Amino acid sequence: MEITGKLLEKLPQQKGEGRKGPWVKQQFIVETQEQFPKTICIMLWGDKTQDLESKNIGDTLKVSVNIESREFNGKWYTDVKAWRMEKLGDTPQAAETPEPPPMPSMDDLPPEIPNDGEDDLPF
Repeated sequence: MEITGKLLEKLPQQKGEGRKGPWVKQQFIVETQEQFPKTICIMLWGDKTQDLESKNIGDTLKVSVNIESREFNGKWYTDVKAWRMEKLGDTPQAAETPEPPPMPSMDDLPPEIPNDGEDDLPF
């Protein structure tokens, strides 16, 4: 699933030690750009937290996420985990694209070839 929105906030990194060794996670807040915008908290784990360092507040991002829920003691918890993130607007601006050549004027057209009545088309 992909979410496109404006980066509102980067939350502090959280680090810890688990059964499988050290871990790091970071959450960030994105606001979708719809008629009725939604605010979504997205989580990055491990090396993916470095992807957020190059992004600035206000950047428009396209984030690929997995959504998963789990039950614990009768309550459900849902995580939105990012696995890819790209900043939109990195492509060249429209002003930087070359202008198409101007349309020729009537004066630039070649003179008309006289028609002698014979058609050289085979059909």
